[in-house]
Amino acid sequence: MVKIRLKRMGKKHAPFYRIVVADARAPRDGKYIENLGWYNPRGKELELNLGKAKEWMQKGAQPTDTVINLMKRKEGGSI
Repeated sequence: MVKIRLKRMGKKHAPFYRIVVADARAPRDGKYIENLGWYNPRGKELELNLGKAKEWMQKGAQPTDTVINLMKRKEGGSI
């Protein structure tokens, strides 16, 4: 199973996240298939390639709840 999820990056107390497509069995910060964008929770900055995310979802990738919320924010509504 493939998931669209967050990969934690950055230093202690200063996280930022990459939005990646990864195998569900891979570790959170481990190997991933494709990078779709990034999210900085401290500045509320978000960069996400919605087209590629939707392509992966059509292929069967399951986004996590947090990624669904970020996609809604980026799209300005519902998926």
